[in-house]
Amino acid sequence: MRKKLIAAAALAAALTLTACSGDGGNGNGGGDGGDNQVEVFTWWASGSEKVGLDALVKVFGEQHPDVEFINAAVAGGAGSNAKAALASRLEAKNPPDSFQAHAGAELSDYIAAGQLQDVSSLYTEFGLTDAFPKSLLDRLTVDGKIYSVPSNIHRANVVWVNPAVLEKAGIDASKAPATMEAWIADLQKLKDAGVETPLALGTEWTQMQLFETVLLSELGADGYSGLWNGDTQWTDPGVKKAAEDYKKLLGYANSDYAGLDWDAATQIVIDGNAGYNVMGDWAEAAFQQAGLKYDSDYTTWPVPGTDGVFDFLADSFTLPVGAPHEKAAKAWLQTVSSAEGQKAFNLAKGSIPARTDVDASEYPAYQQTAIASWSSDTVVSSLAHGAAAPVAWSSDISSAIGKFGSDGNVDSFLTALTDAAKKALG
Repeated sequence: MRKKLIAAAALAAALTLTACSGDGGNGNGGGDGGDNQVEVFTWWASGSEKVGLDALVKVFGEQHPDVEFINAAVAGGAGSNAKAALASRLEAKNPPDSFQAHAGAELSDYIAAGQLQDVSSLYTEFGLTDAFPKSLLDRLTVDGKIYSVPSNIHRANVVWVNPAVLEKAGIDASKAPATMEAWIADLQKLKDAGVETPLALGTEWTQMQLFETVLLSELGADGYSGLWNGDTQWTDPGVKKAAEDYKKLLGYANSDYAGLDWDAATQIVIDGNAGYNVMGDWAEAAFQQAGLKYDSDYTTWPVPGTDGVFDFLADSFTLPVGAPHEKAAKAWLQTVSSAEGQKAFNLAKGSIPARTDVDASEYPAYQQTAIASWSSDTVVSSLAHGAAAPVAWSSDISSAIGKFGSDGNVDSFLTALTDAAKKALG
């Protein structure tokens, strides 16, 4: 019901804007020109995400001082509320000039619906085919076309560790457990030492992110990637083992995890009330804002069993069909992709630039590790953040994960995952 109300409100607002706007899009190409303003739609409405957006907007103002930036952010964890509002606007043929979306499979529905313009020519114009690595370009390309410009690269398979909590249980925080089994043993050590929440966890999408990293740990990069094209079956024994391990991990999580967004879950580790949290590296900004020092007050390592693998996602920006201010939208995409824009944004957000022509020494310690991993590790696509699977498939998996968190029935969970794959792959 809540989503329906949000969508209805957004549609009403969209129709009002359409009626009042004198330079709306034509629903086919771009608007008639207006290059004096650009409306950008994101879910970066608060916290470190808003700080990152503000830093990017500042660079945009310096590079394009004659264009007014209109912030159309909609609050909501991982963009759930924003995506509902955006869907209503696109259906009403009242698109923003650009909107945020995760790069990869998440864009497939917009592409199929004819709602996005091909921005391949901008890659040539802005020199991005040389600035972005081939591994990224390949992931962005659909039937020879590219439909978004990434502002950053995030890593999903990161464990955030509070060394002080671990040391009380006699655990060496500087060395990651080699396997999932070894990590589960350490979680039990924390529990035995009186730590109420060995593993901090949050709402459904954070659960899905944890589960995908357990799949990655058990199946390896090739086996995990095969889940999304049918090369790996969801009936594979490794998937069952991952589900069993994931159930064990849930047993060490905070009892209120279903009601916490990612920042609240991460805060449990920051406050010293949990040993670990599996979170993307947007968490880096939260640790920095808390005044903590890397490799002293906190540290990180890849989820056990995933060392040498980079679980990738990227925030990106699009050029919608019918963008009212197409010239200004292209100016925004230029800033998003520029070295100056990416540096300002990623320093604030905790992620790393999509560009390869960066000086890693200009970034804090954690981001230096991520830059090194991005350039050398095997790259796979994140499920929870739109890179691995289309929205409908991801939603089915999310529902299965939510149910599993309540009933813990491994067999029913595996059946739901298998059925979701059959529905998605045919």
